[in-house]
Amino acid sequence: MSQISGKAVSGLMQEIKNALNAAVEKGELPAYDKLPDFIIETPADKSHGDLATNAAMACAKVFRQPPFKIAAAIKNNINLKNTYISSCEVAGPGFINFTLSQDYYTAVLREIEEKGEDYGRSDYGKGKKILLEFVSANPTGPMHIGNARGGALGDCLASVLQAAGFEVSREFYVNDAGNQIEKFKNSLEARYLQLFDPSVEMPEDCYLGEDITNHAKAFAEIHGDSYVNMSSEQRRDALCDYALPLNIQKLKTDLEKYRINYDNWFLESSLHKSGAVADIIEKLKSSGHTYEKEGALWFKTTDFGEDKDRVLVRANGIPTYLVPDIAYHYNKLVTRGYDIAIDVLGADHHGYIPRIKASMEALGVDPDRLDIIIMQMVRLIKNGETYKLSKRSGKAVTLETLLEEVPVDAARFIFNMREPNTQMDFDLDLAVAEDSQNPVYYVQYAHARICSILKAMKGDGIVPRECTGEELSLLSTPEEKELISHLASYTAEIESAAKNYDPTKITRFVLELASLFHKFYNACRIKGSEEGLMQARLALCLSVKSVIKNVLDMLKITAPESM
Repeated sequence: MSQISGKAVSGLMQEIKNALNAAVEKGELPAYDKLPDFIIETPADKSHGDLATNAAMACAKVFRQPPFKIAAAIKNNINLKNTYISSCEVAGPGFINFTLSQDYYTAVLREIEEKGEDYGRSDYGKGKKILLEFVSANPTGPMHIGNARGGALGDCLASVLQAAGFEVSREFYVNDAGNQIEKFKNSLEARYLQLFDPSVEMPEDCYLGEDITNHAKAFAEIHGDSYVNMSSEQRRDALCDYALPLNIQKLKTDLEKYRINYDNWFLESSLHKSGAVADIIEKLKSSGHTYEKEGALWFKTTDFGEDKDRVLVRANGIPTYLVPDIAYHYNKLVTRGYDIAIDVLGADHHGYIPRIKASMEALGVDPDRLDIIIMQMVRLIKNGETYKLSKRSGKAVTLETLLEEVPVDAARFIFNMREPNTQMDFDLDLAVAEDSQNPVYYVQYAHARICSILKAMKGDGIVPRECTGEELSLLSTPEEKELISHLASYTAEIESAAKNYDPTKITRFVLELASLFHKFYNACRIKGSEEGLMQARLALCLSVKSVIKNVLDMLKITAPESM
């Protein structure tokens, strides 16, 4: 929570404890050994006050008294003089409701003004290093719509974690080794040979995308038929060495257009070259959780609650995909020493979680240091119907074609409106609409509207100035208080989003902020009000503008000054 919100709650918490002690001293309540934990929260029903506590109910067992009697003792003995609370009332069976003082609302606006672009940031995760891996699309082809969701989710989560005080590195894991690369080589080879002999057939398991054909043609333009009579291994390696870097560069280019820049591009091949893959096999053997059967090396994942064991090294001596994955996560948490590793993966990886956590436990690494976010599928909607093809190519929509049809601002915002574990519909018509139904437009319009108000005021010779506490205390309408209370919750929302790995909390926060601002603007006249009140309302507008911009900057979405 913000500094002021934190002070309000912690100060109130202490005064409740002081009140209980005072009641004991007066003989109103019996002596106790230790007070139980209790909470202070914001009631769902605003008629119940601004804050409420269950302290009386929580203490009933300790004091052996009915909650309403304990609540009355707290009310009679509490000193609210040095808090941001103006009054308290006992309600129901023993809840105590509190009303915030006008000083609280004034202090919130002062804090936003003082902190500016740092408002909302905290030290919640200070001292913790996180490696966040997301997208990690197969480099053998273009990124699909699921990668678009994963990119927005992962990048915005990284920003949220940074705002909450964590040290975060963004990483893309490049699968440039293994079965998919062999399949890539086979596909390229067949397309290359077909250029000189159309009778050459495609392998049974291959990539049939147009990009494979284009790579083969471009390679042939450079080398002609010089690789036709070379060994298959030379030909396949040469084609891959040509095409794979181009694909990886294309991934980088498309992601940069999407405003995603990684700190690290980690190559799977580096684990093989460095000996890390061979080393992890030896470490797993030493752990006592492997055995040999039918010439293969097995990982005894049943020791860790899995329903069956997994092959680590096949009978032909080739490691399964699981081994470099284990080596990679060991590299994250041990070799490079990150406190937490977070993977954002598609729904098809659900079964992957227990075995990779089991491998960490077998290696003596706390599996709770590895967190895996499973992201569900995306369905594109256009004209109310499922939409699978891009206008430009007639093929399945890729990240590149999506960004040709939808603004980056809209894509990043809308993909962050549904929790990762829920399937989502992405409405292409909504994403390009310039009206209040489009959520990113609605938020951006609130920012632009405030800029327009300030510009119009300036044209009339009215410029915002620093307000006195007395002037800020004039902000007393329900719309003004509700808006300021929401601004005060921003830091808490960031910390909650970081704790739950859920950046959608921040898009919801800023949507609600825009809604409350429009409500305030329609209910409270700015120009034409008495001077002190007008300046106070301008100060509130500036605070809203500042926080909206903070959120949009964090999500790498533009905050326009006119629309």
